[in-house]
Amino acid sequence: MDIKKILDNYKEGTISIEEAERRLKVAPVEDIGYAVVDHQREIRNGCPEVIYCAGKTSKQIVGIIGSMLNAGTKNILGTRADIQKYEAVKLVYNDAVYYEDARIIKIEREPLEKTGGTIVVATGGTSDIPVAEEAAITCEYLGNRVERLYDVGVAGLHRLLSRLESISKADVIIAVAGMEGALASVIGGLTDKPVIAVPTSVGYGANFNGLSSLLCMLNSCANGVVVVNIDNGFGAGYTANSINKLGAKRK
Repeated sequence: MDIKKILDNYKEGTISIEEAERRLKVAPVEDIGYAVVDHQREIRNGCPEVIYCAGKTSKQIVGIIGSMLNAGTKNILGTRADIQKYEAVKLVYNDAVYYEDARIIKIEREPLEKTGGTIVVATGGTSDIPVAEEAAITCEYLGNRVERLYDVGVAGLHRLLSRLESISKADVIIAVAGMEGALASVIGGLTDKPVIAVPTSVGYGANFNGLSSLLCMLNSCANGVVVVNIDNGFGAGYTANSINKLGAKRK
């Protein structure tokens, strides 16, 4: 469905503004051969399409970015990108930046205004930071204030207890942990805010590449804890943004 045609129909009075808005939310996409780029996702979901770079070639990533920019998208996020793919993007778009820990490529030409709420991203250990950074950078990209509490796992509970003020002031908390994944349950028992648990593939053999953390978080006895998939920092960040923005609208 063509955007110009929708707007012309509205100007001619053949459709209402409500109908024009409805049609715009389901239109259009651009088929560039190896990808069908969804240019209207931001209208529907509040966030432009995010490029999952793993499995894509550098040329494909550059092409998708070009399609999005030509359609008027101002801010672009690419997840699970290695340094070689970033360097290929940087050659074409010199305002691209790379977050090595998070493996994220970002182009930000009109940064979103920060909400009044704060998202806390906490990790059990230092080894969980790459997943946590994927969540944190995603939250910041979407216009949220982020506070990082890294290496506050339950093996040294005093580290977490010393940061209770930050936890109490947060609007949403993302708890990232491997091993047995107990961090989410402990935080869930200390706050009345929603906790998004992210199991990581960090741990020894019986961790089963994050399966033990995932199962422990799913079986948390703390109320208000929800769980995303193993190592899914992006999913946690996106969900935290949705919660935070909803709260901001109601204030």
